[in-house]
Amino acid sequence: MIRIVSSFMVRVVQRYLPDPLVLAILLSLVVFVIGSFTIPTTAGEIAVMKMITLFGDGFWNLLAFTMQMAMIIVTGHALASSEPIKKLLSRIASLATTQKRAAMLVVFFGSVACCINWGFGLVVGALLAKEVARKLKTCDYGLLIACAYMGFMTWGGGLSGSMPLLAATPGNPMESRIGGTIPISETIFSGYNIFVIVSLLVVLPLLVSFMIPKEPKAVDPALLAEEPNFQREIPKDAVLALRLEESRLLSFFIAAIGIIYFIHFFVTKGFLLDINKVNLIFVIFGILLHKTPMAYVRAITSAAKGTAGVLVQFPFYASIALMMEKSGIGQAITEFFIGISTHDTFAVYTYISSALINFAVPSGGGHWVVQGPFVLDAATHLGVDYGKATMAIAYGDMQSNMAQPFWAIPALAIAGLGVRDIMGYCMTALIFTIPIFVIGLYFL
Repeated sequence: MIRIVSSFMVRVVQRYLPDPLVLAILLSLVVFVIGSFTIPTTAGEIAVMKMITLFGDGFWNLLAFTMQMAMIIVTGHALASSEPIKKLLSRIASLATTQKRAAMLVVFFGSVACCINWGFGLVVGALLAKEVARKLKTCDYGLLIACAYMGFMTWGGGLSGSMPLLAATPGNPMESRIGGTIPISETIFSGYNIFVIVSLLVVLPLLVSFMIPKEPKAVDPALLAEEPNFQREIPKDAVLALRLEESRLLSFFIAAIGIIYFIHFFVTKGFLLDINKVNLIFVIFGILLHKTPMAYVRAITSAAKGTAGVLVQFPFYASIALMMEKSGIGQAITEFFIGISTHDTFAVYTYISSALINFAVPSGGGHWVVQGPFVLDAATHLGVDYGKATMAIAYGDMQSNMAQPFWAIPALAIAGLGVRDIMGYCMTALIFTIPIFVIGLYFL
């Protein structure tokens, strides 16, 4: 049955799902049109012009985040192209001796990595999938990259989940609404969240083992070509400038400073990782493992071509998020589900509404700002646990990513594939994992 659903979803996606940029433009138009009817206006204001203004004002709101995502692509890719990491990934990939084992290995590895840190998991999972495809050429490459992306379903309930971490941070926007913060013991380390994450770690590998296509799609060998060797030999009579560019000593010293920084940081502040910290780790170890500054520059140059999708598409989602917030669309969706909720069903309906809102506001932090105030106010009214209300938003956000290609862009850039190559498998995973989230939110 799973293979039948998977094959059907793959065919549907291949026929009807457009490129992520086209999808972002279509979502912009949909939100723009709906928002033109829902946005509050005063005397003399024109709703359409207000929406046009919001589109323009919001376009660069995710500029820092766009740069962060571009950096995680190039620094992660550059790190993986170093000889030690290539050997490590090769050893892990050698455990995949059959198509079924390959898919299970990639999705489990990606899921665990995303539990630790979503940025790390998103990149490393795709890199492992690519290495597995090099070793086992009979595998369906699209399925392997889809397996890497499926691991992203664990991030919102993992150690780097932005919503529970924001809710636990003093001074966050929701603190004044509920009279305090929400400790992670009530979100990330709650019994129902542990059930959800452990269930995903068990179910996802089993699920993908039934998705193996009978006839794997042929892959362009150029996509699986080995990374070139970025090292350069310099002549004995090289000038000082060239010696500095290819100096291993410079790389060692700057990497040593970075490593000492992280040791001090983790000892004094605990094991706290955000996307900037992950990027810095990638840079430090990338420079160290590539041995010389210019070898690292050559690796970064090779990886930079994969950032095009991020640079072009993310600004559209920034505009969508602002239009959703100011036009009242996000509030209307949330309030509809709140209106039909009871104390027992509130978390499940919040999860459903969050999944819908995620299509227009796929950034976890931005999603929390848009939906969090309405959900927590309603949780207060209905007497629902704030932690479960928060995680309901997080679950809807992270699971519906399987039908929203926003976060797949980095993995696709590393793989050299298009969104239609993976989303059929991802949407199948979405369908069959719904019971896990419903059980966690309703029965536990």
